[in-house]
Amino acid sequence: MKAFRALLDRVGHHFEKGGRYEKLYPLWEAADTFFYAPASRTKGGAHVRDALDLKRMMIIVVIAAIPCALMAMWNTGYQANLALDPAKVAGLDGWRHWVIRLVGTGYSPDSLVANFVHGALYFLPVYAVTMVVGLSWEVGFAIVRKLEVNEGFFVTGILFALILPPTIPLWQVAVGVSFGVIFAKELFGGTGMNFVNPALACRAFLFFAYPAFMSGDQVWTAALPAHAVDGFSGATLLAQWRQATEPLALSSEGWWRAFVGIEPGSMGETSALACAIGAVILIATGVGSWRTMAGVTLGTIGMASLFNAIGSATNPYFAVPFWWHMVAGGWAFGTVFMATDPVTSPFTDRGKWIYGAFIGALIVLIRVVNPAYPESTMLVILFMNVIAPIIDYYLVKANIKRRAKRRVEA
Repeated sequence: MKAFRALLDRVGHHFEKGGRYEKLYPLWEAADTFFYAPASRTKGGAHVRDALDLKRMMIIVVIAAIPCALMAMWNTGYQANLALDPAKVAGLDGWRHWVIRLVGTGYSPDSLVANFVHGALYFLPVYAVTMVVGLSWEVGFAIVRKLEVNEGFFVTGILFALILPPTIPLWQVAVGVSFGVIFAKELFGGTGMNFVNPALACRAFLFFAYPAFMSGDQVWTAALPAHAVDGFSGATLLAQWRQATEPLALSSEGWWRAFVGIEPGSMGETSALACAIGAVILIATGVGSWRTMAGVTLGTIGMASLFNAIGSATNPYFAVPFWWHMVAGGWAFGTVFMATDPVTSPFTDRGKWIYGAFIGALIVLIRVVNPAYPESTMLVILFMNVIAPIIDYYLVKANIKRRAKRRVEA
């Protein structure tokens, strides 16, 4: 690594003032600061508060999301292979199926390799387009503003790819990430200035701009309907509950499948187990707020228990217990990776509890009461992103009043 760093420094001399490629210096500086330390760094010991800098924090979030990415590739392939009719796979066309035939992995849902390869052919192109387009916008804004490129988009890129359905067209991925980076982040000043989570803003834009590609039963399984087994339905767990007219059959076996993530859905959101591994990493390193996660959990338990107690003869959703809400849809992923975003969540400790509790309660409220939108995690977190500054404002104001009162009494 030191030799590679020395080589980059030697090459970089050609881009500095007076060098052979002086005009390309802003582009070189942007790339250099993106992968290595920025030019401006704290050097005085009196100013150091923590060894955790922005670069290390962002990388830790990416590492925490790796289990979700691995599960995304396996489960996407598994759901596709499970849906495909073995008698019809010979008629599949497209570059993905050409690659599968070339490597010879096949379409067996019982094969770990076949599932992983098939799923990777959907997830990796989405991730690649996200990173190429998103980073291009980041570098472009950095060059125009003559600022350094930071690592913030590493996190946005992987989170955005994980919350998309496998059938999303790649051009829509490019449009969505462009909207999120420009209008939810860069127009407000870049990393640390955004008032809503950029990855969720990207997905919300696609959800409202192209609803046919972001909702329904067919978008969650990467299998062509014409080649699927008869009677196959790609409905998510939440959609199945919403379509039920009789009391739900919630078995322990079904809960474990949902916990592991063996269900149709957004590529990286289905596995509560993978999200739990990420939560341990974020909490252990101090990057993710355990208070926010605990608040979401308590809010979910409270609201779900309330609906269980009320009951309903016409809405089976009232009977869903809180432990099922925690493994269905994007609850786990949103709790661990989205709600804990330090930029868009409250900075006060008490505010994190309140913020998380409202997220958990509203998710369950909308799931149960709103018949048109069973999955509510995305919009609830975006809504609470806007409310977060208000929570902090009143908590800080109340604290100032308490301190002033103590001063008068003293």
